[in-house]
Amino acid sequence: MARSVLLVLAEGFEEVEAVAPIDILRRAGVDVTVASVEGAVVKGAHGIAVQADAELADVEGRDFDMIVLPGGIPGANNLAASQLLSETLKRQRREGRAIAAICASPAVVLYPLGLLEGQKASCYPTFQQDMAEENRTGDRVTVGDKLITAAGPGVALEFGLALAEYLAGREKADELAKGMLVR
Repeated sequence: MARSVLLVLAEGFEEVEAVAPIDILRRAGVDVTVASVEGAVVKGAHGIAVQADAELADVEGRDFDMIVLPGGIPGANNLAASQLLSETLKRQRREGRAIAAICASPAVVLYPLGLLEGQKASCYPTFQQDMAEENRTGDRVTVGDKLITAAGPGVALEFGLALAEYLAGREKADELAKGMLVR
């Protein structure tokens, strides 16, 4: 059975941080469900509209191997404002399944919920001060205990490949990286 991912979008998301992981994970054979916190079509920070597979409320209670959050402003703020997403993320952590976030989302969404406790995380540099010093790495991508985080749009491919490695194995991630001319 294919591994499953829920990637959650909110208005103002950073497009490359969503689309690159979706593309890479689907190439890896991962079943990716793109859900919006609200509405069928979600407009990104740079005006690109993405059709969601479902609204978050429609997949509430379903189990996913990983939940992925792109960043962007105001996208990360809009993700953080979703009570349903907050509860979904807490349940995901409580049940021992993975969470991944990039750019502002580690600091704006995960940190306030206590989901970085005991973990190291990457985030967009201007948001590092919003996390405790013991949580910050300053790295492009950080892989922790069922937590993968990344710094921002310029590392979206690396982030996607780290997710693919976690879900489909190193060999598959290396194969994808080679085929996509990433490494």
